Amino acid sequence: MITWRAGVVVSHGPRWRGAAELGVEIETALDIDGAPGLGSGALVRALAYPSLVGVPHVGERVLLNVTALARGLGTGGYALVVAPTGPLPADPPPSPGHLVKARYTPLQTMVLGVDDQESEHHATLRDADDLGGLPVVVADLHSALPAIVAGARLGAALNGRPVPRVAYLMTDGGALPAGFSRTVAELADAGWIEACITIGQAFGGDLEAVTVHTGLLAARLVVGADLVVVAQGPGNLGTGTRWGFSGVSAGEAINAAAVLGGRPVASLRVSGADARERHRGVSHHSLTAYGRVALAPADVVVPVFTSASTLGLPGSDGAAALVAGSLEALGRRIRQQALALVAPYGRHRLVEVDAGEHLFAALAGAPVRLSTMGRGLDADPAAFLAAGAAGVHAQALTTL
Repeated sequence: MITWRAGVVVSHGPRWRGAAELGVEIETALDIDGAPGLGSGALVRALAYPSLVGVPHVGERVLLNVTALARGLGTGGYALVVAPTGPLPADPPPSPGHLVKARYTPLQTMVLGVDDQESEHHATLRDADDLGGLPVVVADLHSALPAIVAGARLGAALNGRPVPRVAYLMTDGGALPAGFSRTVAELADAGWIEACITIGQAFGGDLEAVTVHTGLLAARLVVGADLVVVAQGPGNLGTGTRWGFSGVSAGEAINAAAVLGGRPVASLRVSGADARERHRGVSHHSLTAYGRVALAPADVVVPVFTSASTLGLPGSDGAAALVAGSLEALGRRIRQQALALVAPYGRHRLVEVDAGEHLFAALAGAPVRLSTMGRGLDADPAAFLAAGAAGVHAQALTTL
């Protein structure tokens, strides 16, 4: 079910690629789970996607979806603009493309797919079937993206190699509009990613594709990427069960990269600060996706910590207990957990990468704010160092 509200736009906030923030005064009160409610006339932050609803003017009345806001869920605190209630946006100009995304929802949108028959790249992709060893880094969370790219750029600098051209493949397990991600917009503006390719039901990237497979092929043959990062958009979904989480798709992306002749690299989701036991050290999401879903071998990158600090949590699974302030102890635990994924116990290859002060400095210098589950680099450095280590390794696999 959807919780609806109507309101009047009173201000325009920040705007970035694919999205515009508005201040909207709601007309009727709204109860919020676990927090004080909002009264009639209260101001809420609302997000409009211009490709779907245009950019409403100040004074314009709009219809809002406030379901996640009412439940206190992680939408960034936004209400979502569904439509103006007054004059409708102008019809879009005629354009090619017949890929429908967010299919059969009221806001389904039609886009030109890079693999579409009307695309100038259709002939290139029609019989394409080989990534030619292209490194493909797969991650569970969207927050890993800037850390992976930072690691790849550091690896290039340390080895005197050119900065790799990075394509980001956004899967549809989290947010569907690429415009929801300020990270993608800011990385693109900084020149850290060459293109965002939205696949499946996700939309709004520089290129659109039907599947992970055609998205990967487009990254190599259309974008000319030296390295690809595959991860869902913001808004990871989890249920606290073994299989009920959107990051299961990470294992499927490993398979796609391998079957097309790419070089899959598994970025581990790790934490030294998560209070939930199932995510301490190596998250059960990574252990399930890479251990059970990924049927093709990949490089599993384990960070080797040398300095910095993190919040220590006691172990309860036979792995080394974490000592408060010690990344080294966390590293030993991560390595022990990761051994279940690699030969001779699992099908993958163990790769250990230094995750010391040089990588930490590279992460601190990223052009976007690093944040995972509300924690930044200082609060949970292991999460970002692990992703950065995967980027360092992937860069070494490029053919630059």
